[in-house]
Amino acid sequence: MFNLATVSLIFLLVFTNPGDLPAPVITGNFTEDFHVLAEEFCKDIYCDAGLEGKLDYTIFRRAFKGITEIDASRKEILTIIDYSKPSCDRRFYVIDLVNRKLLHYTLVAHGKNSGELICTKFSNRPNSLQSSPGFFLTAEAYSGRHGYSLRLDGMEPGLNDQARARNIVIHGAEYVAQHYVNDVGYIGRSFGCPALPLELNKKIIDLIKDGSCLYIHTNDKNYESLTSYCCD
Repeated sequence: MFNLATVSLIFLLVFTNPGDLPAPVITGNFTEDFHVLAEEFCKDIYCDAGLEGKLDYTIFRRAFKGITEIDASRKEILTIIDYSKPSCDRRFYVIDLVNRKLLHYTLVAHGKNSGELICTKFSNRPNSLQSSPGFFLTAEAYSGRHGYSLRLDGMEPGLNDQARARNIVIHGAEYVAQHYVNDVGYIGRSFGCPALPLELNKKIIDLIKDGSCLYIHTNDKNYESLTSYCCD
């Protein structure tokens, strides 16, 4: 089944870059042809954006397919966090799908009760101080306790839909910095928020706010069994 979000995303990519249109195998079957077209675009964007060696293709593919299933008002930007990587690695990606560019590739914190170096425990519960996996939509930016911040709305019931109630937001933090990695081997941890380096925080928030898609990837088997998005 293809919903309006699926069709509009592929149309956006096709008609913005008509000269880059791949040559899918046309069978005369709309469903089959559409899957081929979507897969070709996914591979092309991944390669053109220079994601090889930075982000596993299967993670990008899942995020790309997810954005076709989510009714996001801003489909040109896709943000991915790969929490299967340790916090000493850059694991936050902002990708321009239309122009096929990796706009940001940086460090990001996970929740203090989710693990030390690697994020291994996840929760949707208030006061758990753990990160949540899955698909989110970015919402409004505001100035709060942690300075300039961005609210997130979780799109997956039981997995991350309490994000707003839990005050899980993107914000800057001084403990998200390379010198922490150099000194102790990993960055600091948050109360569950995907915290960013202070020098990039505002720039990234202004780029992704107001309705773009964020996918937080994990190796959590519980997520695999509960999510309704693109686990094929």
